[in-house]
Amino acid sequence: MASENVVVVTADNFESEVLQSDMPVLVDFWAPWCGPCKMLGPVIDQLADEYVGKAKVAKVDIESDEATKQLAMTEGVTSIPALMVFKGGEKVASEVGAQGKPKLAELIDNALA
Repeated sequence: MASENVVVVTADNFESEVLQSDMPVLVDFWAPWCGPCKMLGPVIDQLADEYVGKAKVAKVDIESDEATKQLAMTEGVTSIPALMVFKGGEKVASEVGAQGKPKLAELIDNALA
């Protein structure tokens, strides 16, 4: 079951939810047809629940519309899943591919430090 703590981000709310966030944001760029993205889903949900109040966890369906496809290209997404951590409006970390929970937690923890 998807976590209610995961923020669904599109091109329309990327700036307000990610770039203007007052806490670090882990963003998962994914697509519904992507097998590794689906495998990563439960990990993203767990992280969203564990970091409530400390960091935000967001998902961007890169195929939801043209503007969101463009957003993914602007952010340098060339392969999915692409995971990026933003802090203070800047990208501070990124990983490509289905990463384990410890690695993603480390990315968030580094942004919190």
